[in-house]
Amino acid sequence: MKLPILILIAYVLVTSLPASAQDRYAENRKEMVDRQLKERGITDKNTLHVLGTIPRHEFVHEDLIPAAYTDQALAIGNGQTISQPYIVALMTQELDLRPNDRVLEIGTGSGYQAAVLSKMVDSVYTIEIIEELARSATVRLKRLGYDNVVVRWGDGYHGWPSNSPFDAIIVTAGADSIPQPLIDQLKDGGRIVIPVGPTNLVRQLVKLTKKKGKILSKNLIPVRFVPFTRKSIRIDKNNK
Repeated sequence: MKLPILILIAYVLVTSLPASAQDRYAENRKEMVDRQLKERGITDKNTLHVLGTIPRHEFVHEDLIPAAYTDQALAIGNGQTISQPYIVALMTQELDLRPNDRVLEIGTGSGYQAAVLSKMVDSVYTIEIIEELARSATVRLKRLGYDNVVVRWGDGYHGWPSNSPFDAIIVTAGADSIPQPLIDQLKDGGRIVIPVGPTNLVRQLVKLTKKKGKILSKNLIPVRFVPFTRKSIRIDKNNK
């Protein structure tokens, strides 16, 4: 049986596309979801679906693309990292996100976590303290079509008062304590997920829930994160 001419032409066009256009990393993402997330207790269907579709390889340096879907954090320059997929999934799952939520992220990095959030909520506001990363993340997120993400360069300690209150806040840097401005900018019923602890090494990933003005705290797992810094950093490109 011969294929109709239009179907045949479409088939030829698709199979002649570059490998990137055919999404050659789809199998890598499926394996990542099955082995790194499901087998380690990530059960939220929306989180699993989104991490299975976001092109993580677009958020790492070209040299690290072969490792983009492996179970590890990867350097993104300027002393910062993109968290391992499991940590991204766990933090996302613990935020208990809903489609109409407005979310604040502290620590944009390469923009991967913001991209994940953008597919699950109404809007994402993300702050990055290193100017170079903030600029590159802005360009990357726009190029990839994550149009409900707004990136700001600045000190995330004070949050983003003009766009508060937020339904959920995620902090992707290790803090010595929980910034009070973030608690103040959380809606009643809102959630914060943040790594907290006294050292730059192992900290406790904590989930906070705000209920009738009170803060309920739940410890999740020990984690390692780059430290939460307080001063906006402009990188000298000749002295990285």
